[in-house]
Amino acid sequence: MIRTLRGLAHKYFSDEEAVILFLILVTGTIFVIWFGAMLAPAIASLIIAFILQGLVTKLNKLGVPETVSIIGVFLVFLGVLVGFLFGLLPLIWTQLSNLAGEAPRIIRELQSYLELLPQQYPHLISGEAVSTVYSQVSTEVGHMTQWLVSFSLSSIPDLVALLIYMVLVPILVFFFLKDRAVLLNSIARLLPPQRPMMLKIWHEVNLQCANYVRGKAVEILIVGGTTYVSFKLLGMPYAALLSLLVGLSVVIPYIGAAVVTIPVAVIALFAFGWGSQFIWVMVVYGVIQALDGNVLVPILFSEVNNLHPVAIIVAVLFFGGIWGLWGVFFAIPLATMLKAVFAAWPVKESAPLAETGDA
Repeated sequence: MIRTLRGLAHKYFSDEEAVILFLILVTGTIFVIWFGAMLAPAIASLIIAFILQGLVTKLNKLGVPETVSIIGVFLVFLGVLVGFLFGLLPLIWTQLSNLAGEAPRIIRELQSYLELLPQQYPHLISGEAVSTVYSQVSTEVGHMTQWLVSFSLSSIPDLVALLIYMVLVPILVFFFLKDRAVLLNSIARLLPPQRPMMLKIWHEVNLQCANYVRGKAVEILIVGGTTYVSFKLLGMPYAALLSLLVGLSVVIPYIGAAVVTIPVAVIALFAFGWGSQFIWVMVVYGVIQALDGNVLVPILFSEVNNLHPVAIIVAVLFFGGIWGLWGVFFAIPLATMLKAVFAAWPVKESAPLAETGDA
């Protein structure tokens, strides 16, 4: 046992830089798990600044001074934030409340559809299965309705905290953009002067994660905006709420689109019935998903190393279970980081038994 552990230590941790990097990864993971909720505004600000830094860099390459680039990008960010808080968010909340109010009618119509299934397909669907599905759906919808009704003065402390975050996040984003070089140099002083492996991992992760995170943000805006315009033109109810769901669904590859298809189809069915309008809504939705997967994704993520689908699904399940929605969003960048670490990790051949003193 001792000889095995000694061999592993010699193979993977004989390099001083590898040991330091391992300690940094372990310490950083524990720190985020324990203090992530407390430092959520700072972490969110750092992520947003990381996304916006790409625009600042592109403006610098076009000859725009760095200070002007930072101020211009920050003002665009503030405009988008204000538009979301005072334009899109109230609209989504109103549509969510209206949907909860219509939930009883939707449930009754759903029951009528479900009751016909055992008659039409008696060999595939039983009455007991339909009753179980109907009971589960009614319970979940009831929980959502109760949550919306209970959202009252008791939620004022949460609203105050949200308002504080809305003030802190823009301030932190500005300073992360403005003092990026200073902050990176401060961190670099804590690391060994000779760190070729760390620099290799940093460049790889910075390239891959930057392309992925910024590309995913653009993809969410394009897919969500296109869905909203299309649904509004087709007269689809709850267009803002559904377009938000469709936009966020691109965060989870392979799974998000399949899951969001269900509420889109259900609401279209109850709004238009089994008619041509329902078919048009589903056709347009299918075209948007097809263009996203076959045109938009290859353009936005052409420089990102593809991970195996199994690795992507495992990463989404693992990191989503640890950090929730943020973990789901950054599952692929985190998996890419681990891949870069494993690829750059120095591995030495196991020492002969004579050299280890065990001969």
